[in-house]
Amino acid sequence: MEALPPRGFSEEQFRAACSELGQTAPGPPWQLLVESMGVSIYRLYDEQSGLYEYKIFGGLADCPPKLCADVYMDLEFRKQWDQYVKELYEKTYDGEKIIYWEVKYPFPLSNRDYVYIRECQEMDVDGRKIWVVLAQSVSVPQCPEKPGIIRVKSYKQSLAIESDGKTGSKVYMYYFDNPGGMIPSWLVNWAAKSGVPAFLKDMQKACSNYSKRA
Repeated sequence: MEALPPRGFSEEQFRAACSELGQTAPGPPWQLLVESMGVSIYRLYDEQSGLYEYKIFGGLADCPPKLCADVYMDLEFRKQWDQYVKELYEKTYDGEKIIYWEVKYPFPLSNRDYVYIRECQEMDVDGRKIWVVLAQSVSVPQCPEKPGIIRVKSYKQSLAIESDGKTGSKVYMYYFDNPGGMIPSWLVNWAAKSGVPAFLKDMQKACSNYSKRA
């Protein structure tokens, strides 16, 4: 049996994430959903899935970009500061690094889990130093679906971070997932409007704690 070609991300995908950092807002058909705690969240309806894609623009005060990237990539540390993590680990299957992530959902909804690849690159764009993290779901036979947990089979995320010119970071994030099952609209709205700013606030606190550990 021939080995499958390696899955991964193109240089173009990394540069596309960098270019978003220069924007203040995406144009139509993206719609502004909410501005909260210094974070602007835009969404775009995806007709194929009936779900929304999201673009998030914000900042993390007093968190230098390399520290942000280190915190975001550190799976063990994330278990300490992200209250929604049930299980999270990285393993290598057939030479490919795969992440397994189970997310706690509120009762009575079933938890969701993700199997995905990700890659971090430090980019130089016209003298600007930008850290980019790309992630996308993959199918791996060694990580079969578990009873009672709904597998998220369509997941894409981009994260780009650069200095804000002071002691903090400018952050851009693109996010799409199809959580499957019947998710009440209030939960979807809460996750987008409150969950994302709260996540960034938690990450800001985590950056502060992370630098103290060093």
